[in-house]
Amino acid sequence: MKKPLTILSAFSLLLGSFGVKAQDKETKVYPKSYLSVIGGISAPTGNFASYNYSNNKAGFAKKGFTTGLDGAFYIYKNFAIGASFTFQDQGELNAADVQNLSNGYNIDFAKNQTTVSAVNRYHNFNLMAGPQYSFVHDKFTLDLRAEAGIIKSTSTPSFIILFDNSTTTADAIEQHSSQGKAFAYGGSAGLRYSIDDHLDIGLKANYINSNGIAISNANNPGTTGRFVTKQPISEIQTTLGITLKF
Repeated sequence: MKKPLTILSAFSLLLGSFGVKAQDKETKVYPKSYLSVIGGISAPTGNFASYNYSNNKAGFAKKGFTTGLDGAFYIYKNFAIGASFTFQDQGELNAADVQNLSNGYNIDFAKNQTTVSAVNRYHNFNLMAGPQYSFVHDKFTLDLRAEAGIIKSTSTPSFIILFDNSTTTADAIEQHSSQGKAFAYGGSAGLRYSIDDHLDIGLKANYINSNGIAISNANNPGTTGRFVTKQPISEIQTTLGITLKF
């Protein structure tokens, strides 16, 4: 009689085990779609951050702020389509940059004195989107995204170069402020912590790269000295955000 009871007990335990596994599978939590308000630092990289006069791709960009919206809509379990819309300020030319340019033009054009007057800042908007996968562990969610989109410039540094024998602006070389747009690509990684069912806080790192926006010039011979026709843009953004889940 003991043997049938032993077999029955083992069978009951096995059924119980399957029941627990099935229950765990049914109660597995998947990430919710969300919208975040983000803000933080945007740091230029590569040619965008370079201040080498001889490098026509050098942007003289500075570390600045970024702010905007970021979100994702989950289409299947942990897979989502994510998107972000942000504004960036990457600074303006400082006194050292202006002196650097003056020295370079002096040498290239064999002048005794060159005056560089600079105005405007790097201001642009980024609209990026792409596939995202999220890993969930307890209260933490790790979001990984590949993205592509558009950089739209509203302003870039512009300047006028006047040589020692120049008397009017017609004799000056000008680099104009650009309002161009260009294709961009990149990727991001974000870590969110769940406060409750509808609210997260988190940190995010985002890399964006573009071959560049068009730059126009006036009175530049293009054969001597610095001549910029396209400005590459690349930046690493680190942001803090508050997230509404739905």
